[in-house]
Amino acid sequence: MKKVLLTGLILICTLASYAQQSDTLKNSIQKKAEAMGHGGNNELKINLLLTVIGMPEISYERIVEDNMGVGLSVFAGLDDSQEYNWGLIPHYRLYFGAKKASGFFIEGNAAIINFRDYYYYIHPAIDYAPGYLPPPTKTSTTSFGLGAAAGAKFLTRNGFLGEAYLGVGRTFGENSSSSIEAYPRIGITIGKRF
Repeated sequence: MKKVLLTGLILICTLASYAQQSDTLKNSIQKKAEAMGHGGNNELKINLLLTVIGMPEISYERIVEDNMGVGLSVFAGLDDSQEYNWGLIPHYRLYFGAKKASGFFIEGNAAIINFRDYYYYIHPAIDYAPGYLPPPTKTSTTSFGLGAAAGAKFLTRNGFLGEAYLGVGRTFGENSSSSIEAYPRIGITIGKRF
């Protein structure tokens, strides 16, 4: 009887110590993962969607508090067929997720956008052939705008992130009849928090 009780006691002590060790190890791994992925306050991102259509956009965001951040997005139109030459979009984001600066967010932004404008100038003193149009004249116009967007940010344990957002902004200033009156705020981005 003593051998059975002693064997049972040793078995219970072994199981209890193993359970405590694995629980401690599990908590340790979780704490390290959370510290690595959510501890930084800086993010650097690239917008894949705009890059595919010929306007690569790079963004930097500084996390001010657990639920808000400020940032700057910069894009450039590489192709002459694009309407936009370049743009600077400072933004403010408010996050509603349980983790630090992640989950659903809303964004308010301002923009300084330079865009291409083409027009045809027909001189009244020149007699053109029927159906002929002179080559278009290209001009460049810079406008200021305000906009809003909404989206979601997803964060991995090791600090990589992905986000998707959709919004629009309105430009102000002297606009000709063919100039842009609105700008899109759209993106599928990947990046790193550090």
